[in-house]
Amino acid sequence: MAYLSQFAYYDNETNWGSYQYVSLKDVVNNFMMSYVGNHNLINNVPRSLVLFYAKNAIKELNYDAFKEVKALELGVYDTLRFILPSDYVNWVRVSVYKDGLLMPLNENVQLNSSISYLQDNAGNIVFSGTDIQYLDPSNIDRDRLDGTAKSVYLNESSPFNGAAGYNIGGDWYLDMPIGSRYGLNTSTANRNPTFRIDNKAGVINFSSDMAGETCILEYISDGMEGGNDSLISVNKLFEKYIYADIKYEILNNKLGTQEYVVRRAKKDRSALLANARIRIGGMHPGRLLMDLRGQNKQLK
Repeated sequence: MAYLSQFAYYDNETNWGSYQYVSLKDVVNNFMMSYVGNHNLINNVPRSLVLFYAKNAIKELNYDAFKEVKALELGVYDTLRFILPSDYVNWVRVSVYKDGLLMPLNENVQLNSSISYLQDNAGNIVFSGTDIQYLDPSNIDRDRLDGTAKSVYLNESSPFNGAAGYNIGGDWYLDMPIGSRYGLNTSTANRNPTFRIDNKAGVINFSSDMAGETCILEYISDGMEGGNDSLISVNKLFEKYIYADIKYEILNNKLGTQEYVVRRAKKDRSALLANARIRIGGMHPGRLLMDLRGQNKQLK
């Protein structure tokens, strides 16, 4: 990238932090200039192929090494759904933002949403021509939306802790307790709403007590910036790895390349990836000191 004056850098907010990254365009240009030519191992390679491998390498880095977390805030309304962002790959944390605090939500390990085929009184599936008719919403979705789906009441200070019942309008209606009150299931010990991600539908489904709340999703992006190549970039710590990955992919798929050349390119790629992971791993002396300060804490 072209270097900016200090005034241009500080005066334009879009330039802040830009020197940490190299753009996709620069990656492709640098590779074509440095690695492709009649006197290089790689020649007669179209720019489109280099661009394809560069984007694949950046996506793999986002999945496996970058761990640069994005955050999206959306309100949750009567549908009890949060539409996943288009660049979503995996979730890091789902929280409700309330009273100035982020309160992490527990993932519901039980199914809380499904589709349902419409059936007649004999149990036969109803068709309209050749198309299946659906019951909308399904029974499990209806119970979740109107708050009549049972859940477990968790409150260690209450004699009803661990009881199954209904949470309607913030009020609990309890049945008989489930299991021992002393064997608290710590994986579900959370008074906040619950969620379950439906990757195929592209939504997060929440329990009924999430209606009207604000949800913040922290997630891993694919790094493709919605398909806008001009916005795609990679951290400079991974720049040499990107070149090595493109080089390996081209040589590995090129007819007639000697096997020892491919193995050497693969070895270079692996070594540069490991080196970049160490650099960006976040082992900071200040963070380490914060953790070590708690080693002498007295426990009752």
